[in-house]
Amino acid sequence: MKELSGAEWNLMESLWEYSPKVGSQIVTDMAARTGWSRSTTLTMLRRMTEKGLIACEDSGQMKTYAPLIEREEAARKETESFLNRVYNGSISLLVSGFVERQKLTEQEIAELRQLLEKAEGDRDA
Repeated sequence: MKELSGAEWNLMESLWEYSPKVGSQIVTDMAARTGWSRSTTLTMLRRMTEKGLIACEDSGQMKTYAPLIEREEAARKETESFLNRVYNGSISLLVSGFVERQKLTEQEIAELRQLLEKAEGDRDA
C-alpha cells in the first residue's frame, strides 16, 4: 500500500467512520469536512477506486463505496514513513524529541513504561 495523501486521508476518514456509504452521503460529508464540491469528491472517489483504496459497487441507480484498507494499516504505514523520513528510523530519537519539548503527564509516563516493558518482554521471548 502506498501512503495516503492528505486529501485521501480526509475521504478515508469518512468511510472508516462507517461504510458502506452511497456517493451522495460522501459528497455531503466531504463538503462539511473540507468544503469540497461534488465534482471534486466524485473525482477523488474515482481515483481512489482506480488505485485500489476503496471498492465501488454500482447498482445502476447509485454507487456504494467502502474502504479496502483498514485505518490501522494506513496509520502503521504513515507512522513508518514519518519515522524513516524525519528520524532516520530511530524510535528513540522520536520519543526523545517529544519528551524534551513537551511536559508528559504521570499517566503518559506510566503508559510509556508499560510499552517499554512489553517491548522488552517481547524481545526476550
